Amino acid sequence: MNKLALYCRIGFEKEVAAEITDKAAEQGVFGFARVQENSGYVIFECYQAGEADRLAREIPFNQLIFARQMIVVFELLTDLSAEDRISPIIAKFQEIQPHFNLKQSTEIWVETADTNEAKALSTFCRKFTVPLRQALREQGWLRFKEVKKSGITLHCFFLQSSACYVGYSYNANHSAHYMGIPRLKFPADAPSRSTLKLDDAILTFIPKEEESKRFTAEMIGVDLGACPGGWTYQLVRRGLFVYAVDHGKMAASLHDTGRIEHCPEDGFKFQPPKRKRIDWLVCDMVEQPSRIIHLITKWLVNGWCKETIFNLKLPMKKRYNEVQTCLQTLADALAHHQLKFRIQAKHLYHDREEITVHVQLKDANKG
Repeated sequence: MNKLALYCRIGFEKEVAAEITDKAAEQGVFGFARVQENSGYVIFECYQAGEADRLAREIPFNQLIFARQMIVVFELLTDLSAEDRISPIIAKFQEIQPHFNLKQSTEIWVETADTNEAKALSTFCRKFTVPLRQALREQGWLRFKEVKKSGITLHCFFLQSSACYVGYSYNANHSAHYMGIPRLKFPADAPSRSTLKLDDAILTFIPKEEESKRFTAEMIGVDLGACPGGWTYQLVRRGLFVYAVDHGKMAASLHDTGRIEHCPEDGFKFQPPKRKRIDWLVCDMVEQPSRIIHLITKWLVNGWCKETIFNLKLPMKKRYNEVQTCLQTLADALAHHQLKFRIQAKHLYHDREEITVHVQLKDANKG
């Protein structure tokens, strides 16, 4: 068990490989990434046995930007018979039973990569889950009643119906979504599909138990580059009053709420109204990442907002390097102004060639 499987969006395998290599090195673990372009996953092979498990426990999953899921896996199982795929899978899990308590398992996810080719396997995976789950339970597994995400999830990651990786992930340090993909419904009254990006971001970055306190009817938001209002919609839906900044028109349905003021201005030049404390700044403008970072830094350093979610577009070749440079530039600027902050970033399912970043300024008086 010296391998990690990491799921990702197709076309971002190199970014995942670079990121997991860096994160592993920070833990003193070395290995190499097996990358197949447009496969939707990466296999990271550690040089020493047992180190993949350590990485799955010690690399905070929420610090991985480009990976949708992180799983410890065995060697690839191949030549699985259509008559009996279950027996070799059970046997493979039994190999680790002496060293790893599979009675702590809570669920089995039979998955595939998120590619057009692999989607043909989705029906197979769904149907295969039922008999496999039953067989695993007969072993005494999948019955653990966990407390505070103390269990593990078992995975079968199929590349084709006759080949799969078998492994596990830690419930306290993985994506809680099947295939690492949240299932969000597009609201019928939302102005654009981009609304799902901010919804996804809020659900990813803001703990569920804090959302009602972090978004209230007394709060004010600013949406830079708001037209037609996909991101504004998510703030209004959560009760905020929003200054929607864009030369373009906003959806009439948002005006009808009475919870927005349309400001037909340049998002880079707009400043918040005097005597108005802005709680949330959101921004999904199509612009160079360095310009967006400079803009967000200005808002935070000037005290114009205390929390922000924004996107960085990544059309360039060296996307991983660009992301690292941008986030470090932002962190250095905030630290230079003696601000306490938390930065999170993720390549969300609803993002395309972009990542989403969340920054929260912390009250220095609260430590």
